[in-house]
Amino acid sequence: MAWLKLIRWSNLLIVFLTQLLAWVCVILPIHQFNEVSFLLNAPNFLLLSLSTVFIAAAGYIINDYFDIRIDNINRPEKMVLEKNIPRRMAIILHTSLNVIALVLAGIVARQAGAYGWLLLQLVCTLLLWFYSTHFKRAFMIGNVVVALLTALTIVTLIIYEPAMHYYLGRAFFIEDGLPNPVWVLLVYTYFAFVLTWMREIVKDMEDFKGDEAEGCVTMPIKWGLKKAEQFTLFLGVFAVAPLVIAGVNLLINRDWLLGIYSFAGLVIPIIWWMFFLPKAATTAHYAKASRGLKFIMVSGIGSLIIYYFQANA
Repeated sequence: MAWLKLIRWSNLLIVFLTQLLAWVCVILPIHQFNEVSFLLNAPNFLLLSLSTVFIAAAGYIINDYFDIRIDNINRPEKMVLEKNIPRRMAIILHTSLNVIALVLAGIVARQAGAYGWLLLQLVCTLLLWFYSTHFKRAFMIGNVVVALLTALTIVTLIIYEPAMHYYLGRAFFIEDGLPNPVWVLLVYTYFAFVLTWMREIVKDMEDFKGDEAEGCVTMPIKWGLKKAEQFTLFLGVFAVAPLVIAGVNLLINRDWLLGIYSFAGLVIPIIWWMFFLPKAATTAHYAKASRGLKFIMVSGIGSLIIYYFQANA
C-alpha cells in the first residue's frame, strides 16, 4: 500500500484512462477513413501507455524524494518515504521505471523506424527530474512544466501513430463533415494544459507554509495568495470561454448530447469553481479546490465517450 501511495496510483489510473479513451474514441475510428496501417494496435498502445505511466510514476517518486522536508511540514500524515519506504529503494525504483519506460517506447518506435520519437520520453524524464530539483521551487516555471507534461500525455499518441500524421495541417473538418482527429486531440491537450496549470497554482497555495520554509519562490509566495488566486481565475476564463463557444455551436448544430454535456459537465462546474476559490484562504479550502479541478478534468476526459458515439453514429 505504501508503494501505491508513493506513485499516486489514482493519478496514474487517470493518465492511463486518458490515453485509452483518446485511442479508442478518436484514433481507432479513423481506420475506416485512412488506408495507412496502424502502428498503435492493442499491444503497441499498451506498451506506449505503460511507458507513459511508468515515467509519471517515476516523476512522483523523485518529487517526493527531494520534497521530504517540505512534505514533513505540509502533509506529515501522508508521508511514506523514510517512514515506510527507504529513500535508497525509492531512487532505485525511480531509475528502473524510467529505463523500462524508455525500453517500452523504444519497442514501438523501432517498428516505425523512428527512434527519434524516443526524444519525447527522454525529455519528459529530464523535465520531471529538473522539476523536482529546481523548477518546482522557482516562480511559475514549475507550474508550466507540469501542465506541459500533462498535455504531452495526449500529444504522445499523435506522434506515435503515423495514421494521425495524415491529418496534420488540415482543416478542422474533413470528409463527410467529421472533425479532424488531430484537432480533436489538440483541443483536449489545450484544456489539459490550462486546467493543470490552474491546479498546480492551487496546490502551491495549499503548500504555502512548507514551500516558504524551504525558500521556494512559487507564485503564492512571490505575489501573495490573493494575486495568485486572481491569476488562477484569469486562466479559468481561458478555459471556460472556448467551452461556452463550442457548447453553443454544438447546440446550434443539434449535437444535443455533447452540447448539453459541455455545459453541465464542464462550463457550469468551472464557473462554480471560480466562485468557490476566493471564499477562503486556508489549506483545507485549497485542498478542496484542488480536488474540484481534478474532478472537472476527469469529467472532461469522459466527454470523449460522448464524442465517440456522436462522431460514429
